[in-house]
Formats: sequence, structure tokens, C-alpha cells
Amino acid sequence: MEAHGPHTDDDLVTMLTRTGERIPHPDFDRYAEDLDAATLRRMWHDMTVVRAFDNEATSLQRQGELGLWVQSLGQEAAQIGSGHALNGNDFVFPSYREHGVALTRGVDLPEILRIFRGLQHGAWDPEAHRFHLYTLVIGAHSLHATGYAMAMDRDGLVGTGDPARDGAVVCYFGDGATSQGDVSEAMVFAAVHDAPVVFFVQNNQFAISEPVTRQSRVPLAQRGAGFGIPSVRVDGNDVVACYAVTRWALERARSGVGPVLIEAFTYRMGAHTTSDDPTRYRTRADESYWAERDPIARLDTYLSSLGELGDDAREAVAAEVKELGRRTRETVRSWEVPAVGSMFEHVYAEPHATVDAERAWFERYERSFADQGVHA
Repeated sequence: MEAHGPHTDDDLVTMLTRTGERIPHPDFDRYAEDLDAATLRRMWHDMTVVRAFDNEATSLQRQGELGLWVQSLGQEAAQIGSGHALNGNDFVFPSYREHGVALTRGVDLPEILRIFRGLQHGAWDPEAHRFHLYTLVIGAHSLHATGYAMAMDRDGLVGTGDPARDGAVVCYFGDGATSQGDVSEAMVFAAVHDAPVVFFVQNNQFAISEPVTRQSRVPLAQRGAGFGIPSVRVDGNDVVACYAVTRWALERARSGVGPVLIEAFTYRMGAHTTSDDPTRYRTRADESYWAERDPIARLDTYLSSLGELGDDAREAVAAEVKELGRRTRETVRSWEVPAVGSMFEHVYAEPHATVDAERAWFERYERSFADQGVHA
């Protein structure tokens, strides 16, 4: 790895080394004090389950059951660690790879696949889960997240000192999104208005095929300073550190003092999507280097060293992921293609003249085939 620039790991907050050793941190240890063995086992469980689901979805895409799949392979610690730091008042704006965060927010994982089978734009109630629909337009949701956070502030849901009332927003995006204008604009508004939003950058080192070294000459967290946003870099493969840093950032945001930028330095072990070939732009040596830093293996080693991860727990999770795989396959194959006209439903909460006009035009268009004796 480089000793400087965007790949430096000198300033990363690390609390669990790649060999599974727990090390103290002077600034963030107190934010991890509540992580007992049972909670860490739950994190290990969640990371294991989401990886198994991820692999199942990849297989389904290869079998032609999904049009596309976006893996989170290798990024489980960043997502599960930060997801466990959220509370019920917080609201999440994901991009399209946050399957682990979705799990922590109670989204049934197979339902995510409705999007990638081309059946729905979103398959869960964002308000019920406090987890917005996936956003495929790179960086666009950072503006939505900032606006939502500003609205929470204006509604008196921030900085009251009442933990049952105060909340914040977390916006997840990748390193490539930091090069988008929308993200820059979102940070301007967030900083100026002290919006209670945590920008969580999962720096997996590749914007599709473009390495982070072609996107920035300095660590991405340094961009926050230009907007006056406090920033921190964390080892994105360390679930303990990701939890502690996100908990700190959320407490700060909920208190009403403004936004935070977190750069979780991790690695995309899989392809950008199932239509991508990562062998064209990275080496096996790189993949081997990061395989030794696998986030699940790291926590597994730590828990095992404490005697807190026995055969019973492993067997239970193995049975659970096997059942999840079966249910995922059967659920996906049971879905029927909805009526084409359903794409006009739920675009807006209230009736909308433009959508009504587009629906009417489409219905006329479909009838024109029948009028001509042609099967649409």
C-alpha cells in the first residue's frame, strides 16, 4: 500500500487489528464500551448473514433470475458496525450497495431483489424502517439526505436533549460519489445550516474501474475540512471502530452542532456489479492483500480468542443462512411480472397531472397495437 495520498492508513481509527487483536483508542474507546460479547456475536451474525445473502443474489443473477446485482462483499464491517450505531429516530439514505445497513433496519433481505429483478423501484416502506429507497443516481441522494436533516432540525427533532426525540440522518455513498457535484452541494448546505447529517463514505477504492488515486490526491476525509465539516477516517474492515466512530458522529449530529464526514477505508472484494470484470483493472496481489483483512474473519478471530464463538453459534448461523438461501431462491422465482402500467403508481403521494397525462399517453400507445391487430 502507498505511504501517502488517498491510500494512507496511518491516521485510520482502528480498534480491532487484522489479526483479531483488540487495541485501545484514546478518543473512541468510550463509544465502544457497550459492545459486550453478545452484541459482538450479533454483529458477527449479521455480517455472516448478509454475505451469504450477497453470494446467493450473485448466483441468482448468473442464473438469469436478476437483471443485475450489486455486491457488498468485503464492506460488511462498515455497514453492520455503523448500522448498529443507529437508533429508531435516525433516518438512513442509502445508495444501492447498503444491504448490511438494510438488515440492521429490519428490511427483509429477499425483498431487496425486487429492484434488481426489475419489478419495483423499491420494495419496503421507507418510513416504517427509517431507511430510504435505494438510489442508483450516483450522489443524488446526498441532497435528499441533507434536506431531510434540515427538516428534522426545523421540526424540533434535533438538539432537544431528549434521547426519545432527537435524531439524525446518515447518508451512505462510495468514493466515486465524492467527485459528483451533488455531494459538494449537499455538504455546502449541511455545513451552512448545521444539518444533523453524517456523510458516510465507503471508500472501497474503486469508482467502478477508476481507482481512488485517480479521484483524489489526498484522503477523501480531508474534503470535509473545505466545508468546515469535522471528519474522521476509520478502518472500514473493523466493525468495532466503525460502530464507535459512527456512534460518536451520530451523538454529535443529534445534539444539533452540525454534520460529520466519515471515511471508512475498506475494499470492494467483489465486482462493482455483476456486469463488471474487476480483473481488468486490479491485480490478484491486491485481492490477496485485502483477503487477509477480511472483516468477518477479523471479528471471528477476536471472538474465538475470547471463547465467545462456539460450535453451537456457528451451526445455528449455518442453518439460518441455508434457510435464507432457500427462501430467497423460492421467493424470487415466485414473483410474477406486474402490469406495465403499475410503473405510474406511487410516483407521488398525491395525484399528479403530469403523471396522469403520461399514463393516458401510454394507455393510448398500448391500445394502438391492438387496434392494428398486433400483439403488444
